[in-house]
Amino acid sequence: MNHVRPPDIKENVRRFDEDVRAQGAYAYTGDRLSARLANSRISQSIAESFNFHGASVLDLGCGDGAYTVEFAAHGVRRVVGLDPAAVAIEAARARAQSMGVSDTVRFEVGNIYELDEHLASGQYDCIVIRGVLHHLPDPARAVAGLAAFKGTVIVLEPNGSNPVLKLLERFSRYHIEHEERSFRPGLICNWIEAAGLPIRSCRVLNLVPFFCPDPIARVLRSVEPLVERVPLVRNIACGQSIIVAGR
Repeated sequence: MNHVRPPDIKENVRRFDEDVRAQGAYAYTGDRLSARLANSRISQSIAESFNFHGASVLDLGCGDGAYTVEFAAHGVRRVVGLDPAAVAIEAARARAQSMGVSDTVRFEVGNIYELDEHLASGQYDCIVIRGVLHHLPDPARAVAGLAAFKGTVIVLEPNGSNPVLKLLERFSRYHIEHEERSFRPGLICNWIEAAGLPIRSCRVLNLVPFFCPDPIARVLRSVEPLVERVPLVRNIACGQSIIVAGR
């Protein structure tokens, strides 16, 4: 029986481009308090995972570039953001230009399954994959494509062990329209190890959902440090997992 490979790009890429046309950015990179709190905690965790000063970074699935431009403040030598959503990439370029970081931060339309050109010459020290794998038709194949990479890989994903997240994926209109899903951290680690990349660390973080009301976001942020320290509780309560791997 012949195996039929799924397409490289899902319908959600068009959805994200529509979000940029309508709002100028992705819904979860906007100015809503819960999004700002969640994104700041996630960005902090990524910044603490690698010494970005002087590094060359490939940001896979960069979307509207909201997170990619942050690397300029970490002192990177350069960062390239890659995403199949062409409208989002145009918004990302405009964002970098308006922030005065376009000399350091560059964006390209591209496909995570076609990285040979980027990986062949050893031009990157670190690859960041932030909130991307769960949007792909075949995330395991995307990770397998990193097998030849010799540097550090940072993967940030929704925590598939969180039961509230599983309910949102089933009933939230946004999650359904954008084909949101999540994977257990252990499964992602298995994909990374199968690609020959040793796991350095794996942990969960962030208690604030992206689209929750402001009062709830404030309460959750206040108890977040405590929850992140409690074993078992954090594994089901936190919203994201971060995995650092590499040779």
